[in-house]
Amino acid sequence: MPNTVMLPQALRERLAEAAVAGYPNEACGLLIGRQRDGVCEVARVMQARNLIAERARDRYELDPGDFLGADREARALGLDIVGIWHSHPDHPARPSETDRAAAWPGWCYLIASVAGDGLKEMRAWRLEGEQFIEEAIEP
Repeated sequence: MPNTVMLPQALRERLAEAAVAGYPNEACGLLIGRQRDGVCEVARVMQARNLIAERARDRYELDPGDFLGADREARALGLDIVGIWHSHPDHPARPSETDRAAAWPGWCYLIASVAGDGLKEMRAWRLEGEQFIEEAIEP
């Protein structure tokens, strides 16, 4: 049975808006919530700055200051950083080799495929061993 990402509709919409607003570049951020029993419950979606300027259309690097800020906020709420979200401008919402090389096992990775006319799809992934396994997204 695949793991599940619980992403309330309001947070899904916030993530989609941030991903579309970043187009044609990759937008990125952090997911704050809880993980237990194969379920990643997202309580907050945080946007972060993408520090990569020269390849922003197909790469991202989370600003460490934004990461620390999200970690502080999560701890203050009794929560944890449970994953990363980022967009794939004009590409499918599937992890790339670059995504796999940078991924941390156990974290949830939400990828939003965006184009000039908006969000195309949003999919969730988790790194297991050397490969990503797709997870179901539920409200």
